[in-house]
Amino acid sequence: MITLSIILQAVAGAGLAKAGAGLGAGIAAIGAGIGIGRIGGSAMDGIARQPEAMADIRSNMIVSAALIEGVAFFAIVICLLILFI
Repeated sequence: MITLSIILQAVAGAGLAKAGAGLGAGIAAIGAGIGIGRIGGSAMDGIARQPEAMADIRSNMIVSAALIEGVAFFAIVICLLILFI
């Protein structure tokens, strides 16, 4: 089984690891922005339809946005590790 470190050592000389890490970090940031934007838009639609449920919708929106942000930070850290290791 080929591990990630063997693959990175093979392509490190060509500079493809740095390009892949940059691309991965960019995709992670874009994906997180789209996800949080969709959560915010859906939450506003829900609050507009049912204003009495505003507190529940807001708390669920914050938890979901925090989880998406955590995954995005994890992806960016992995990309930076690939870049510098």
